Amino acid sequence: MRQPTARSSRTKPQAAPANGGALDATAAPWDNAAIDATAAPRGSAANATGRSVTDIDASVTGVGATATECDPGSDGDLGLFGAASVSWRVHAEPILALAGLRALYLQSLHPRAMWGVAQNSRYRDDPYGRLFRTGTYIATVVYGTTAEATEAGRRLRAIHSRMRAVDPRTGETYRIDAPDLLRWVHVTEVESFVTTARRAGATLSDADVDAYYTEQLVAAELVGLDPSTVPSSAAAVAAYYADVRPELLMTKEAAESALFLSAPPMPYKLGFTPVRLAWFGVASTAVGLLPAWARRLYGLPGFATTGPTAALSARTLRLALRALPERAVRGPIYNAAMQRAAAAGWPTH
Repeated sequence: MRQPTARSSRTKPQAAPANGGALDATAAPWDNAAIDATAAPRGSAANATGRSVTDIDASVTGVGATATECDPGSDGDLGLFGAASVSWRVHAEPILALAGLRALYLQSLHPRAMWGVAQNSRYRDDPYGRLFRTGTYIATVVYGTTAEATEAGRRLRAIHSRMRAVDPRTGETYRIDAPDLLRWVHVTEVESFVTTARRAGATLSDADVDAYYTEQLVAAELVGLDPSTVPSSAAAVAAYYADVRPELLMTKEAAESALFLSAPPMPYKLGFTPVRLAWFGVASTAVGLLPAWARRLYGLPGFATTGPTAALSARTLRLALRALPERAVRGPIYNAAMQRAAAAGWPTH
């Protein structure tokens, strides 16, 4: 794979994104996708500067890694995107934790993707550990250094290259890193990120959304995709969904995954507390933010009020998350990136 190129971060400083990154830039659980933690890196924006892309097992960390695991040094290295990118702005939103959940519900509707997860992943045994690793991967891709991102992508591709699954309908064995599966996970992931952020109240213009998709082509390449085969605008994403919808359905594994996502085991003996009810509310919001056609595939009613109601809930949740102390929603990877950006002369607040 050719090495993604990053532009110098010594260009004219622009305001870095607002600092609202839940789980250090979106911990998203979709390692529940056939690409077990294939959280896609990001695209090289015209104004991006940097490197980044971390592997499913990379522990440069979202909120949980230790400070010594991140590299606040690396003068001028602002990763694959950089302080002027839309990707930094989008992934600074705490609400992306909700976006990750939405992506999981959506990804589960692809039969081969879901069978790949069911046959290769132990997400039921360690859901929060896998969530953490996925969030770490995404945070590293967005905010890590070039070296961290490149190594993460290399390891991710190596892991996926060894994984296989069997289509129960035909008995055919297929690769987990098949381009159509990688593309499904990538598109649903980035679409969930930018759509959720926008519907929750983040200020993103149509041009910003298209720029984000274009930047994310780098992420797609890092997981092994040919960027020319990946949608790079909102219109292209809509066309992609229209093309792939005939392949989607709610399999038994998808139904089991949706049920698990809606009522996962609660850590720290919180299962019989109000936390359970709160989680169900968050999960319901994630489902409400799905495209109407995806909700119908789950057998849910298509009320016209579902989307607007979910968007209102997402806005409320975003405001609540942004009111939390920085240390509650920021991790070492994000903080190290902000230090490098500040040292390079970029405003970080």
